[in-house]
Amino acid sequence: MIFHIVPLADWTAEPDLPYAPPSLESEGFVHCSADRPTVLEIAEAHYRDTPGTLLAVELDERALTSEVRREGEASGRYPHVHGPLNRAAAVHLWEIVRNPGSPAELAPWQPGP
Repeated sequence: MIFHIVPLADWTAEPDLPYAPPSLESEGFVHCSADRPTVLEIAEAHYRDTPGTLLAVELDERALTSEVRREGEASGRYPHVHGPLNRAAAVHLWEIVRNPGSPAELAPWQPGP
C-alpha cells in the first residue's frame, strides 16, 4: 500500500474521473508515501497550515493503472505514480487530523451529510 495526501475538495471534485493533481502536469508524477509514519511526517512538514479537510488516500499499488517508480536515495519512502490515480485503487480514505500542539494523526474519514 502507498498513500497520497490530497485536500478533500480536490479528491471529490470530479469523482467519475481518475485523480490527476497539478504535480502530474508540472513534474510528471504524483507524489506518494510508502507508509503511515512517512505520510504523517509529510503532513506535518508541508500541510500543517492547509485549510479544510485533508485526506491520506491509501492505494493498493497493484491495482493502480499507472506505473509506480521508486527512484533515488529515498526510493522506499517516496514512490512516484507516473500517471493519474484510478479511484478503484483507493482502498481506504484517512483523514489527517491536525490539532494545534499535537502531532498529526490518521483517523478513518467519515463523509459528512
